Amino acid sequence: MIRVLLVDDHTIFRSGLRRLLSDEADIHVADEAKDICEMLSKLRSLDIDVVLLDVNMPGRSGLEAMQSIRAEFPRLPVLLLSMYPAEQYALLALRSGANGYLTKDVESEELVRAIREVQRGNRYLTSVATQRLLLQPEGQQDRPPHLKLSARENQILMLIVQGVSLTDIGTKMFISVKTVSTYRTRILRKLGVESNAELVMYAVRHKVVPC
Repeated sequence: MIRVLLVDDHTIFRSGLRRLLSDEADIHVADEAKDICEMLSKLRSLDIDVVLLDVNMPGRSGLEAMQSIRAEFPRLPVLLLSMYPAEQYALLALRSGANGYLTKDVESEELVRAIREVQRGNRYLTSVATQRLLLQPEGQQDRPPHLKLSARENQILMLIVQGVSLTDIGTKMFISVKTVSTYRTRILRKLGVESNAELVMYAVRHKVVPC
């Protein structure tokens, strides 16, 4: 039996995953967590085989949380989930220590297959394009600039592109608006753009965000 911990800040999404996985004879949802602190607490008290972790969590993102997970549970299979395209996040996910990455719009059969794969100790990714991306040398210079952003820079980039204000981003991520502004300046510089409008155009051009 594969014991799964669901980690997502949306109750409805967790409930949907629980119902979906209840149809699988070899998978059992052992518990749920709504944030990173609750996740770590439950990992310390429960016997978990696979963690399904949302990337876009309040406070620390799922990508940033991987450091804490790996510090305490170096071999625990973690499958990251997100609404964002695999081409944008899959490479970051694996570099952070995750065992796989899926977008939230995948078919249920693929999610189940991914859970079984990472539980066996394998990595799981979906798109051929992402597989090719992972084969690129670490220092290859022709990679798009957004693929060189840090996990937090990516998270803030996504929120800005969605039209979330810097103040609201700070509130969501539990950091000051000044810190968010510093990250924004850094992102603009790294991507070679000068405004939020150009940032949105960049995101659309490179398919950084879902349509």
